[in-house]
Amino acid sequence: MRAPLIYGGNKPGQWKEISDYIRNRVPAFILLLSHVDELLVATGLGALAFGLPIITDLEVPQLGKIDTTLFEALVTEKDYAKLPSKCILTRGIKVKMSQVAVPVPYAAAFEGERVRREQLAVEFGGKASAVIEFLSSGDEASITDGSVELIGPAIDQLPAGSKSLPLAIVVDVFGRKMQKDFEPILERQIHRFVNYCMGLMHMGQRDMVWIRISKDAYGKGFRLKHLGVILHAMLHAEYSAIVDKVQVKLYTTQDDVSRISSQAQQTYNQRDERLAGMTDESVDTFYSCLLCQSFAPNHVCVVTPERLGLCGAYSWLDAKASFEIIPTGPNQPILKGNLLDGRLGQWDNINTFVQQKSNQTIEAVSMYSLMDGPQSSCGCFECIVAIVPEANGVMLVHRDYVGSTPSGMSFTTLAGSVGGGVQTPGFLGVGKLYILSKKFISAEGGLARVVWMPKELKEILGDKLKSRIQEIGQDGLLDKIADESVATTLEELLVFLKKVEHPALTMDAII
Repeated sequence: MRAPLIYGGNKPGQWKEISDYIRNRVPAFILLLSHVDELLVATGLGALAFGLPIITDLEVPQLGKIDTTLFEALVTEKDYAKLPSKCILTRGIKVKMSQVAVPVPYAAAFEGERVRREQLAVEFGGKASAVIEFLSSGDEASITDGSVELIGPAIDQLPAGSKSLPLAIVVDVFGRKMQKDFEPILERQIHRFVNYCMGLMHMGQRDMVWIRISKDAYGKGFRLKHLGVILHAMLHAEYSAIVDKVQVKLYTTQDDVSRISSQAQQTYNQRDERLAGMTDESVDTFYSCLLCQSFAPNHVCVVTPERLGLCGAYSWLDAKASFEIIPTGPNQPILKGNLLDGRLGQWDNINTFVQQKSNQTIEAVSMYSLMDGPQSSCGCFECIVAIVPEANGVMLVHRDYVGSTPSGMSFTTLAGSVGGGVQTPGFLGVGKLYILSKKFISAEGGLARVVWMPKELKEILGDKLKSRIQEIGQDGLLDKIADESVATTLEELLVFLKKVEHPALTMDAII
């Protein structure tokens, strides 16, 4: 009662204002243990009138939300180890971590740090092993807040000479205001939160992740469990509006990683299919993504309904939801403004925004062109589109492909030319599903320009690629697109393209 009278400026007798103040501003609850009598019952009714819930170990009928409480009114919890979290959750108190309990410095200042091979203690993903990170929401009973569990060998149990392990980071969250649409937004933050740790490097997303731990961080005591500590603390710290409980499981056996990857892929597909039917023309707003500016300070990703983020993890709907959660975050709405060039996909407001956020390094950006003002690329792209001028077309190569390409460059070498936030005509980092978009390099002719891609990428895109080829009236194009089984050099590629009469050979010059 004293709180609204002293701090709220309320006067005695203003019962409605006093009750509202206590319910919304005083984070109190009643913890009733072992005994109840008439006096406690009467006092409890008074507490409920002020919106203060009662948590007890007594066998009493449960009472859900009433008019005065924010959530449940009367809750029984017999497990005393769970009482603190039950009280916090029932009252709607938000957990804030004053410090992230890891043995190395932790701050945004360390985001973007590289861990070179000579500094490496252990790594996960890249070319070394399989890694996946997957976040999903669950019910309250199935999630123990703060639980971090390691299933499989720890990094200090590695055999001599080994520096890698498979890894699955599985994060389960519960929140009263949590929605399925928020899951990919929270999942993508793993990239940022891990990078805040001195001596750690994180790149990629979903099942295309690369994590490195330096010798210095390992020597100071950093272990795998600390990844869970980081995610628990930071999800509470930055997303307390929608997250009430966080638990993390870390799997380090190949069987577990493969099993989780198979399960997660179904969810990834469902997320990717939510945009079906939406077009760039149907909205007046695109969204930015600046998450990767720690690695590429001048990079600006523009996400549209028909062009997902180059990391493959952020769609237009994801960016929209992210802005709703954190209006000051990395995903900002950009009104398209006046159309400057429909073929290239240029709008005046988009150009102005990109110029400002790229530190004045990019004056204009085309949503649909590879050759004229293409989007910049950071380093988290799933695929690279690269011009093959001799074939009057382009080739595609995805991150998992380690072989030779007709350009004479591997994926890693190409990434050095494409990444870093540089706008490079003829080279573009993209999410693999953008290849299926009607807007995929449409200024240069779209899919008909593709003359080479790895066989595995064809299989990954599968029936969706076949359907898209039928839509553009290019039946047989898939068989005319070379792969490593028929061409790994430019000479072999040109011979194959002429043999199959690839349409790119008769299209307008790409340069």
